[in-house]
Amino acid sequence: MIKLDATDKKILSILQENGRITTKVLASKIHLSNTPVYERVKKLEKSGVIKNYKAVLDREKIGKGTTIFLMVSLAKHSKESIENFKKQVMSFPEVIEFYYISGDHDSLLKIMVSDMNEFKVFIEEKLSNVEYISQFHSIFAISGEEKNSYEL
Repeated sequence: MIKLDATDKKILSILQENGRITTKVLASKIHLSNTPVYERVKKLEKSGVIKNYKAVLDREKIGKGTTIFLMVSLAKHSKESIENFKKQVMSFPEVIEFYYISGDHDSLLKIMVSDMNEFKVFIEEKLSNVEYISQFHSIFAISGEEKNSYEL
């Protein structure tokens, strides 16, 4: 874990809301000059605290408004089978998140599709061909919200 001071936390909070903010505007918001703010941002990037910058898309507007959480149980639990499973499912564009979990199931997948028919095709043509799946359970999201930032 990386030690963050109050200034780093302010920088990160602002960048989470607007990753395209200029160094000049960022510096004015935290009452520092450009050079130390630029150096802090570069240090946060280099250390891996800031992993990347990305655009957050409106799922409805891009035709991917149906979200499904898929809990999957595996028949085989070797390190190799788990890694192969993860590699296979993460290669599918419909799978946007993968979690290895505890409990009754082994993994949780977050799936984004346009509609139920696309999900049916995903199950029949992709997931059914993945090795070691013993069972899965689908949960369909009715609505949802995402936070744009983490409180530090």
